[in-house]
Amino acid sequence: MKVTSKVIKYGDHVDTDVIIPARYLNTADPAELATHCMEDLDTDFKAKAETAKIVVAGRNFGCGSSREHAPIAIKASGIRLVIADSFARIFYRNSIDIGLPIVECPAAAAAIRDGDEVEADLDKGIILDRTTGQQFEATPFPAFIEEIIACGGIEEFVRAKISGKKA
Repeated sequence: MKVTSKVIKYGDHVDTDVIIPARYLNTADPAELATHCMEDLDTDFKAKAETAKIVVAGRNFGCGSSREHAPIAIKASGIRLVIADSFARIFYRNSIDIGLPIVECPAAAAAIRDGDEVEADLDKGIILDRTTGQQFEATPFPAFIEEIIACGGIEEFVRAKISGKKA
C-alpha cells in the first residue's frame, strides 16, 4: 500500500480527548465523528484534511482513554495514514482494528514538517519526504495486519475469512 499526500503535523501526547472530544461520544456514526475530529486542538483540521491525508505526530499519539472513536474519527476525516514517534498501545490496536494504517518512525516524525509532501510505501517500510528528499525506514506490518488494513478493519477481515474470500 502506498500513500502520497501533504502532511498535517502535531506534537507530542495528542490524546484521544482532543482527537474526538468526549462531548461527541454519544454517536458512533463515523461521518458525524469526522466533523468534530481535532476541533479542540486544531480548528482548521477539517479544511486541512480535504487535501492533506497524512498526519505526522510526536510521542505517545492517541494517549488517554481507550475510546475507539478516536481512530474512527481520524479515518472518517479522510486521513489515510498516521506516522508518529510512538503511539499509545490501545490507540495502536484500535487503529489496526478499524483499518487505519499507522506507522511508528521516530526519525520521520522528527524531521517531517507541516505541509511537506510525503510518500509512504507501507509494504516496504519506506517513507520519503518529497519536499526535502529525506528517506526513512520503518518496520512494515506483518502480512496478517496488512490483510486487516486492506479489508478495512478486523470486522471485514473476519467476514472475508468466514466467507472464504481473499482480502
